[in-house]
Amino acid sequence: MFISILIIHSIFCFAQNDATISGRIFDNGTNQPLPFTTITVQNGDQIITGDISDEDGRFVISGIAKGEYVVTCSFIGYDELEIPILIGELNNIFDLGRIQLNPSSEELSEVIVEAKQDILSSGLDKKTFSIENNIAQSGGSVMDAMKTMPGVTVDQEGKVMLRGSDKVMVLIDGKQSSLTGFGNQKGLESIPAGNIESIEIINNPSAKYDATGMAGIINILYKKEKESGFNGDVGFAFGLGALTKPKEDLPTELGSFSMNPKLIPSLNLNYKTDKLNMFLLSEILFQEKLPNNEFTTRHYDDGRNTISQVPENRRQQHYIINGGIDFFLNEKNTLTLSGIYDWESHVDTAQVAYMNMDTWKRYRIWHWNEEEITGYMNYSLNWNHQFAEPGHEFDARVQYTKGWEDESYFLNDSSVVRQGKDATHILATEHTTNLALDYVKPLRSGRLESGTKFQWRRLPVEYTITPGSNSIIYPNMGDWSDWGEDIYAGYINYVYEKPKFDIEGGLRAEHTSVFYTISPENIYYPKNDSYNYFELFPSIRLTFKLNQGNSISAFYNRRVDRPGEPELRIFPKYDDPELMKVGNPYLRPQFTQTFELAYKLRWESGSVFLSGYYRMIEDAFQRIYSIDNSNSEYSIVNKIYQNTGSATNTGLELIFSQQVVDAWKLSGSFNWYNNVIDSYNGIMYFPYERTFLLEEATDKTWDMKVNNQIDLPKGLQIQLTGVYYAPKYIPQGKQLARSSVDLGIKKGILKGKGEVIFSFSDIFNNFGIRQEISGEGFNALYENYYETQVARFGFKYKF
Repeated sequence: MFISILIIHSIFCFAQNDATISGRIFDNGTNQPLPFTTITVQNGDQIITGDISDEDGRFVISGIAKGEYVVTCSFIGYDELEIPILIGELNNIFDLGRIQLNPSSEELSEVIVEAKQDILSSGLDKKTFSIENNIAQSGGSVMDAMKTMPGVTVDQEGKVMLRGSDKVMVLIDGKQSSLTGFGNQKGLESIPAGNIESIEIINNPSAKYDATGMAGIINILYKKEKESGFNGDVGFAFGLGALTKPKEDLPTELGSFSMNPKLIPSLNLNYKTDKLNMFLLSEILFQEKLPNNEFTTRHYDDGRNTISQVPENRRQQHYIINGGIDFFLNEKNTLTLSGIYDWESHVDTAQVAYMNMDTWKRYRIWHWNEEEITGYMNYSLNWNHQFAEPGHEFDARVQYTKGWEDESYFLNDSSVVRQGKDATHILATEHTTNLALDYVKPLRSGRLESGTKFQWRRLPVEYTITPGSNSIIYPNMGDWSDWGEDIYAGYINYVYEKPKFDIEGGLRAEHTSVFYTISPENIYYPKNDSYNYFELFPSIRLTFKLNQGNSISAFYNRRVDRPGEPELRIFPKYDDPELMKVGNPYLRPQFTQTFELAYKLRWESGSVFLSGYYRMIEDAFQRIYSIDNSNSEYSIVNKIYQNTGSATNTGLELIFSQQVVDAWKLSGSFNWYNNVIDSYNGIMYFPYERTFLLEEATDKTWDMKVNNQIDLPKGLQIQLTGVYYAPKYIPQGKQLARSSVDLGIKKGILKGKGEVIFSFSDIFNNFGIRQEISGEGFNALYENYYETQVARFGFKYKF
């Protein structure tokens, strides 16, 4: 019966005289969708019908009779594209698939007029941030560029927070990378912003994406040249960091670095023919830096009042190479072999002074030296097959990544209670293998997506210590640990599109196996840990197109945040001899359900985007501050990861853009959120077993970002941005307000072949982090005036 219905339905469909044409318009340079592109269907000189693409660049034109036509796609600032088609008797559905429009450029005397992508392109499903036009952060890292993105905050520890949560999945060209495997997303400091085309923020990922990351996904897209032949660019930048000091150093021989020099040469090459495309992006960085400069004022319950400073002075070298080859086997098959090699080495030196605030005498000085080498290698082989029907494709990818961390600490402590030297060494190597299969089938009114993914990760750690007399290092930690995670996943996702509404629904299934094995010599965590679980992760999107440029969407998804090796690692890391960070091998994943309602209005010269979101979190985990009372001679504050029960995250986000006049574009964003962490009573195992009680905590804050783009004659561009983070409540305390003003100037020279850039970030040096913490047995003020103020001058020549 079912087969008979299908046959009758097929006969009925083929008997129809009218045909439907559909497709999706993209920018060929950035691979971003082009909304509001004009599409016309012509028979000779006569225009038969037409349409305008929606927010995602999609269009559907129905009611076309059989015959020969030319479909024309046009958009201001792009070359017009004509596509001939033939509509006969046997097929009445024409999906033209991906349609790529090339940005047009025209030389007028010394003035270069080019089509420019907006710094921020905001859709309902994702937001795309163009890095090329973000000249205020030119010469910096991806981490620097993210500072001005809507809903994103970046802290000194390298955490990227999205809408108030640091549980973010970061992708490189749509793929996972070991770059973020150690210490959250701190590896993003290693990616030069100059090599990046754009950054996507996906707050509500569909089922086709991994379920990791409750706050969403940040996808970093590398540049890839589209022009045929041999081309590229060479550049050089010079910079100075920490030009001023917001607070004077405490008395030591070394103090904190200032006027820190930076040298950044770069070379990018590309060669493209009909048969292949070869690309290479490379950059070298030599610099001095101040990644940490924390003043800590502590008031203990026993009456002691102290102040200390940790000035982390860094000398750094960094090399990164990203290359690959696209083999165009034929019109239907492309094979891509690509790889990234990233190597970074630095030496950190500090003299940490501890002062008694009542007598203003130094009672302790701590010298430390850190030598660290980190990096990763990524190899990827990708096969893409295009079927005869446009948009119908199959993609297979295998990827292997190796990341490493080789860190040595040398500690020298001098105080009334202790004279001693200690040394620690950590060697960690991460191995990740991914196998992914993805399939896309266009349908008359939408598309069907399905796929599977297998991921295997291993991260063994070796830890050795050389304790001195009266060592501050906790004994009996053992000398090794081993962490592994296997994920087996499959998904199906369906998109149904009509002129007035879209429906997208999907389901992802993931089975996860985790183990964490530690040395039997460790006395703090007496047993190894392993567990398995199977979970379903649904996602739903409903979009109603009220009229052209006016739409509303509702989202729902379920996601997970799995603690990684850095959160589980049992070996402590000392910020100073009185403050220590350590992981927790007994952590469990947290699960999140997200609801969001979004509205988008677009007009000829601007747009506005408004959304409200609500998240429910189960088994949330975070760092807890706790004082170690086991030693009567000195106090150590421990920062330990713990599961802390349930929590919620509620917020509002507003993004706007307006072309005020031809030469001035104003854009900005406002984000307000309220995090509530329920009260919780739990058990802490390090360095001894004890209970802890957390009262209900509320983290309520907002931030605002404003961007001005000014285009002047003769290729001169100016960008002025402002960022303000309001005070926020955090677990056990409060973070005070901070702000930054950034300036960028770019001038095209040599008839468009060259450009000079000047950028100055955090001009007034007000972006340092200040936190008031109330812990068990103490109160503290942490003021971290790390390096945020940097001036850079750069030159780039294109050939």
